[in-house]
Amino acid sequence: MTIGDRRAASLVFRLTALVLTVGVSAIAKAQSAAPPALVREVAFVYHTDITGIDPKARHVEAWIALPRQDRFQTVSALSIDCRVPIEVIDQPRGNRIAHLSVDAPVPHSIAVTIRFKVRRIEETADLLKAKRNTPEPRDGTFAVDLRPDRLIPIDGEIARISTRLGHGEASAYDQARAIYNYVIANMTYDKTGTGWGRGDALYACDFKKGNCTDFHSLFIAIARSRGIPARFTIGFPLGSSSSGVISGYHCWAEFYAGGQWVPVDASEAWKHPELRDYYFGHLDANRVAFTSGRDLRLVPPQHGGPLNFLIYPCVEVNGEPLPPSQIDNRFEYQAIGG
Repeated sequence: MTIGDRRAASLVFRLTALVLTVGVSAIAKAQSAAPPALVREVAFVYHTDITGIDPKARHVEAWIALPRQDRFQTVSALSIDCRVPIEVIDQPRGNRIAHLSVDAPVPHSIAVTIRFKVRRIEETADLLKAKRNTPEPRDGTFAVDLRPDRLIPIDGEIARISTRLGHGEASAYDQARAIYNYVIANMTYDKTGTGWGRGDALYACDFKKGNCTDFHSLFIAIARSRGIPARFTIGFPLGSSSSGVISGYHCWAEFYAGGQWVPVDASEAWKHPELRDYYFGHLDANRVAFTSGRDLRLVPPQHGGPLNFLIYPCVEVNGEPLPPSQIDNRFEYQAIGG
C-alpha cells in the first residue's frame, strides 16, 4: 500500500468513526428524550414507624401528610392502618392529614400504614390565556402567594437579582420565563455538603446548588418579589418502572398569570435539558402530589413553630419534636392494571 493509499484509508477510518460517534450520540439523546408520561395509575403505600418513644411520656401526637385531590389527581380506596385512634382532617390550601393523638400510657412504638390508589394526569394550563398581560386581582386573593416565607424572602439579595431579570412591564408569563431560565442557568442539582434540601432561597443564591426545594424556592422568591403569585407543592416521584420503592420526595412550583396557575419544574428541566421548554407550563404524570405551601400551621396546631413544609410525619412527644432518627419511613408504588 502506498503512502497515498494509507492516508486515504486513514481518512475513511476517521470519517467512519465520526459517523458512528454521531450516530451513537443521536441514539443516546433520543433515548434520554423519552416523551413525558401523560397518565399514571398506581397503588401507593406510605408506611411510617415512630419508635423509641419514652414509656414515661404523657402525650404523643403526629400529623401525617395525605395525597391531594384535585383536577389532575384522583385518589380512591384510602385506608389507614394504626393500632391507635387516627382521623383524617382537612387543612388550609387543600391539604389533608392523618392525625393521631395518644395520652399516657403511650406505646413504645407506633406504626402507621396508609394505602390508596391514585390516577395522575399530565398537569398543564391554558398557555394562550396565561400569556395575556392581564391585571391580577388585588383583593387579597393571592396574599399568601405573594408574601415572604421564612426561607423565601422577597427583599435584599432576592430583590437585587429580580431587578436584573427581564423587563418589569412584560407579562407575568414572560417575566416568569426569565426567572425560570435564570434558575436553571445558575443552579446545579447537587446534594453534597450541608444546607441543601431546606428550600432556602438565600442558600440557593449564595451556593448556586441544591435539590428541588432549593431550585423552586429561588424561583418562587424572585417571582413574588416581582409581584407574581407563586406557590410550592411537594409529593413523591414515580419511577419509570411499573413498581418500586421511592427514596425521597419531589417538589415543584406554580405561578399565576392570565387567570391561570402555570406549573414549572426547574430541577427536572436542569436534569433533562431536552425537556426545558416542556417543564415550563407542564408537569408529567410521574408524580403524586401531597401538600401545598410553606410555613404551615396545622389543624389541630402543633406546639412547635410553623412547618417549613410537610411530606414526612411531624411527631411531637410531650409537645416537643421527635428527632427524625426515630421516625422510619417507607414509600412504595405498584402500577394498576399493568
